[in-house]
Amino acid sequence: MSVKHLNQGQLAERWGVSEATLERWRSEGIGPVFLKLQGRVAYRIEDIEAYEAESLRKSTSERVNAGGALLTASPPTKS
Repeated sequence: MSVKHLNQGQLAERWGVSEATLERWRSEGIGPVFLKLQGRVAYRIEDIEAYEAESLRKSTSERVNAGGALLTASPPTKS
C-alpha cells in the first residue's frame, strides 16, 4: 500500500497560502494532522482531503458534505 504525502511547500501551493501560515496553523492546532519525521513535516493526502471536506461551507453558518448536501442540526426533541 502506497500512501501519498505532500510536504509543507506543496500544501502551501495547493491552498495558496505561505509556508509561514502553515507553520503558524500547526502551532495553533489549525489544519490537517501532520507527520513529523526526522524534523521534516509531511501531510498525508487522505488527511488533507478529509480536512478540506470538513471545511466545506455553503455560508458562514451552514456546513455541507463533500457531495454538496447541507448538514443541518438535529431537530429539537419534544419534551
